[in-house]
Amino acid sequence: MRRSSLGRPAWALLLAALLQACAPADASRTLHVYAASSLAESFAAMEHAFEAAHPGTDVVLAFAGSQVLRLQIEQGAPADVFASADPRHMQALVERGRVRDGRVFAHNQLVLIVPPGNPARIESFRDLPRASRLVIGTESVPVGSYARQALRRAEAAGEGGFAASVLARVASEESNVRLVRAKVELGEADAAIVYRSDTVAAGGVRAIEIPPGLNVSADYSIGIVEGGVNPDLAAAWLAFVLSRQGRELLARHGFAAE
Repeated sequence: MRRSSLGRPAWALLLAALLQACAPADASRTLHVYAASSLAESFAAMEHAFEAAHPGTDVVLAFAGSQVLRLQIEQGAPADVFASADPRHMQALVERGRVRDGRVFAHNQLVLIVPPGNPARIESFRDLPRASRLVIGTESVPVGSYARQALRRAEAAGEGGFAASVLARVASEESNVRLVRAKVELGEADAAIVYRSDTVAAGGVRAIEIPPGLNVSADYSIGIVEGGVNPDLAAAWLAFVLSRQGRELLARHGFAAE
């Protein structure tokens, strides 16, 4: 019988390599960050920078509406860090003892976006009733709550019936801001209300400013989830987000850093 040209030491090395490749990642070096959808691009950039500064660390990012992430954490999801687009969701978790060290770290504002052809001829916030297909967030998601606040401000500023006329044009309500933005990117909406940061990454949309007196400031907060597997890594991530490099990355993606 012909023997293999590989001796026992070579086979042992090959087997060890295969076992190492199939082995699960070291949980002690894995950091789970739950963050609002609008932070996707900026936190992805932070992930690469953080992993480069902490060799062997694997940052796992989970994005969704802040209200969804809050519910998941309340139900015991394995998060180490939570970053919310609405401080109310952070505060609720702090009060329940699920998150500590919660603090505001960035700010955002609303803008309108329309497709390049602008079929509804929307040139200002007050033109929104012209839209046949408006997309906003659901009332429970921060971007949807902020959009409704802006509509109420316009109503209070003398635009009688404005909020009702705009809401009558809503074709769909989405559970996070990335889905809202996608409707315009895909040409499925005449307009949408999103965050300013979403226009940095958006392709094929045009941004229209909302007047300062009607706009709403979205305050982003971040904290460490109690009972997380990696509190030390969570603290390091928090420090990185608040660092000069972290603030620069946030600014590059359309946020006003704290």
